[in-house]
Amino acid sequence: MKKMAGLASADWQWENATAGAVAGLATVTFSHPLDVVRTRFQVYDGRISNVPAYRNTPHALFTIARTEGLRGLYAGFYPAVLGSTISWGLYFFFYSKAKQRYLRSRKELSPGLHLASAAEAGALVSLCTNPLWLVKTRLQLQTPNQIRPYTGFHDAVRTIMKEEGWRALYKGLMPGLFLVTHGAIQFTAYEEFRKVLVSSKAQENENTLASAADLLDSVDYATLGASSKLAAILTTYPFQVYLLFEQQRPSTTGVPRYMDSWHVVKETARFEGIQGFYRGITANMLKNVPAASITFIVYENVLNLLKLSRREY
Repeated sequence: MKKMAGLASADWQWENATAGAVAGLATVTFSHPLDVVRTRFQVYDGRISNVPAYRNTPHALFTIARTEGLRGLYAGFYPAVLGSTISWGLYFFFYSKAKQRYLRSRKELSPGLHLASAAEAGALVSLCTNPLWLVKTRLQLQTPNQIRPYTGFHDAVRTIMKEEGWRALYKGLMPGLFLVTHGAIQFTAYEEFRKVLVSSKAQENENTLASAADLLDSVDYATLGASSKLAAILTTYPFQVYLLFEQQRPSTTGVPRYMDSWHVVKETARFEGIQGFYRGITANMLKNVPAASITFIVYENVLNLLKLSRREY
C-alpha cells in the first residue's frame, strides 16, 4: 500500500461502522458522569431552574454522588450508550461512504472534501438519533425534587409522545444540525493532523511506503483525537448550549421555557452576556477531550484488527 488517505480505505465500510460503534460504547462508559455535570452546568442560568447550583466540576460530581448516588451520576446512561454506539457506528459508516464517493474522481481528498464528508455524515446521524439525545438530556436534568419524573428511558419516550407529541422528539434538531460543523471540524482536523504526523514519521523512519497503521501507535491516536476535539469544542460550543436549552422538559403547565433557538440566544445574551454561551465548558473539555482520545484509540485499533482478521481469512 503506497499511502493511506483518510481514516481508512474505501473498501472497509462495515469495519468502519463496527469500530465506530465499539469506540462509542467505550467512550460513553468512561465519560458519562462528566457528561451529566456538563449538561446541568449548561442549562443552569441562575434564574428559574430545577437544577441545583454547583460551584465547580468537582463540587458537582461530589454533590450528585452524595444526594443522588451512582444512579444520579449515570442518569440517562441507557440512551447515551444506545445513542453513542449508534451515532459513532453510523458516523464512521457515512463518513467512509462519502469519502469513497469523492475519491472516485481524485487520488486524495482535500481538507474541504474531508469537511464536506464529515458534515454530510453528521447531518444524517443527527436526523437518525435526535430522539435518543433528547431523552438522554431530560433524564440527566432530573433531580430528586423533580415533579412527575420519568422512571426510565421507555417511560420518558411514552410520556413525551403522550404529552407533547412525536414532534417533541425532534426538539433541538436545528441547533443539532448546526452542530454538524463540530464533527466536521473535528474530523477535518484529525485527518490533517494525521497526514502531517504520518508524513513526519515516514521521513524519520526513511520508509515512505509504510502505512499509517505501521507508523502510528495508541499515543499518537490519543494525541490526534484530543487535539482535534479541542479545536472543535472551542469553535462550536455555543450551539451545544442552544441545543440543551431547547431540549429541556416543559414546565408542569406544558409551556416550554424557550420558543425556539432565537429566543434562547436573545434571553442568554440579555441576562448573561457572552459568558452565558460558554457555560459548562470546563466540564465539557474534561469530559470530551479525554473521551475523544479513547474514541480514536479504540476506533483505530479495532479497525486495524478487523482488517488484519479479514486479510488472514
